Amino acid sequence: MQPARSNSARRSWLRHALLGFTTLILALTGSAAALAQSGYGFAAPGGYGLKIYRTDYSLYPFVQVYLRTFDSDMQPLINLNELNIGLMVKGRPYNPMKRQYGIQSIRQREEATRSVLVIDASKTMSGAPFEETLRAAIGYIESKRPQDEIAVLAVRDTKQGYQLVSQFERDERVLARRIADIQPDGMKTRLYDTIGAGMQMCAMSAQGSVVGGNYVVSCSLVVFSDGKDEGSSITRNELMTRISNLGVPIPIYSLAYSRIDPSHFQNLEALSKNSFGIYYLVGETTARMQRIVEEIQNILQSDYVVTFRSYIPVDGENHSLKLGVEYPSGSGKYVYDDTSFEAIQPPPIPAIRSAITKFEQAIPKLPAGQTPYWDDPTATPEAAPVMPQ
Repeated sequence: MQPARSNSARRSWLRHALLGFTTLILALTGSAAALAQSGYGFAAPGGYGLKIYRTDYSLYPFVQVYLRTFDSDMQPLINLNELNIGLMVKGRPYNPMKRQYGIQSIRQREEATRSVLVIDASKTMSGAPFEETLRAAIGYIESKRPQDEIAVLAVRDTKQGYQLVSQFERDERVLARRIADIQPDGMKTRLYDTIGAGMQMCAMSAQGSVVGGNYVVSCSLVVFSDGKDEGSSITRNELMTRISNLGVPIPIYSLAYSRIDPSHFQNLEALSKNSFGIYYLVGETTARMQRIVEEIQNILQSDYVVTFRSYIPVDGENHSLKLGVEYPSGSGKYVYDDTSFEAIQPPPIPAIRSAITKFEQAIPKLPAGQTPYWDDPTATPEAAPVMPQ
């Protein structure tokens, strides 16, 4: 067994080696990205949880697992390192001291996130609440990273029930100008149709679409509305069913506000809770919106990526993977989620081979006869972070 290193050293041993070169490779090989199919997770009061939403094995034997963590308030866990992670492949736990996996925050990487802003532009929203909504939407844009993309839908009196204000766009100034032109003059609020359209836009991101060289790993909806729906072609129950059947979660972060009638807030609450998102009760205090949108951006940028080296020979088969988080480190309590990966041989594309070579340097293969697993199956939980079966 290799000697243990300090926590600070372990947090940084992959950082520089893995940044900057995976985006292009993922763009070339996005078809090899498996999407996690397990159910959405929620933390019990005082607890925490995680959700794996993407598993990419296009650079096999290196596998990258994208996950979101959350506490009982749906806020992300901070400062996770390799000692917080329990990794189990086909039932066998990895030993973190053998340095065969690492963890990074999305905030430090080049992958992009996508968001669809759904803005209720009906007349009932006019006045100060609507102006505050537009300011909050622009604040959300200003809080994003340069590679992140935002689309905008306004609930309007059109044939579809909404107006496409902007396709996915990175330029903050362009997005701000388009948002500033929205007028609250709608007579009907086909909110469910608009949210459904936003989900369809996000679904186009689920397979890892690429704009300008950045691999899109997640997509979310941010809804500004009082929750009232009038005349949509789909019902709330039908929309809830769509959300429940998604293989990859599309979280809905809803900001519920109204100066007239809060009776429809529960519609937004139900959609958010069913979609792995968060419901924010704004009420009439619209000044809180700016802080809320900054919090949402922080959540999206606080996802993690666990990269590990697999020792399963190439066989083209699916193999089970269990990933757990122990928080805080040393507590002995793990929560976990399941996914799988294929042991495939990457195509002999020069850029792919170059990327794999860099991974080889970051996670060198163990000497012959050694494995990444715990050598002593009777080791205590304090010495070996073995995840529950």
